[in-house]
Amino acid sequence: MSSPQYDRIDRAILAHLQRHGRTANVDLAEAVRLSPSSALRRTKALEADGVIAGYRAELDRDRVGLGLTVFVALRVEQHSRETSRHIEESLCAIPAVVACHVVSGEADFLVEIAVPDLATYEQVLLDEILAVGPVRDARSTFAIRTVRSRGPLPLDHWPSRSGGR
Repeated sequence: MSSPQYDRIDRAILAHLQRHGRTANVDLAEAVRLSPSSALRRTKALEADGVIAGYRAELDRDRVGLGLTVFVALRVEQHSRETSRHIEESLCAIPAVVACHVVSGEADFLVEIAVPDLATYEQVLLDEILAVGPVRDARSTFAIRTVRSRGPLPLDHWPSRSGGR
């Protein structure tokens, strides 16, 4: 089965939706210079292909009482696929975990935590993160101020091949 072919219009749709996720289809069509039916068809195809993974509201952490962001580098014991799955499932079940990455280097996982305050972070760290069996070390880095969070993904390289839908 061949992989889908994307073009500059698909890239324009994605760039627009990253910045204006709630845009009406007619406004999207105007922004990328397509008919509304063509814009909708392409958007639905990008969703079906999994390129558009979903839609959601981005909340202001301070305004919802989550003013402390902590990055936690975790080192684990017993490196295996089963151990990794267990840790991933355990971390994803912790509500304060807003992002989790498997990384290389000194740490094995890099976890982003959003909590109201230091006392809550201490509880999350001691009672939830360090309670995950194979976790042997946690190093915390506290964000002083967020300069940019979840900016739009750069799409200049994409599509890397020519062709169109």
